[in-house]
Amino acid sequence: MTTSILATILAAAAAPGGGGAFFMQIAPLLFVFVIFYFLMIRPQQRRMKQHAATIAAVQKGDEVVTAGGIRGKVTKVSDEEVEVEIAAGTKVRIVKSTLTHVLSKNAKPAND
Repeated sequence: MTTSILATILAAAAAPGGGGAFFMQIAPLLFVFVIFYFLMIRPQQRRMKQHAATIAAVQKGDEVVTAGGIRGKVTKVSDEEVEVEIAAGTKVRIVKSTLTHVLSKNAKPAND
């Protein structure tokens, strides 16, 4: 007798709750994704677009910083590479995608 009561209770608990119950289970996940999109993904995409535009606009005379931390002055620009003078008479060719910062020609040092 107790097994039949237990079986009835389990069957009632396992009965589907309909479409509303499914939505109530999925709603928190959707909410978390929307918050994640607006706080993390969208700002990162905006920064990536801005960085790509800055790198594409590099021109002769700009001061740049590479991903390796090398800082120098651009002496020549091509489609995929830039030539950077890192010391007097020392020029290196650098792939544009490795540039991290582009400083304008008339940027002042931080300690002046």
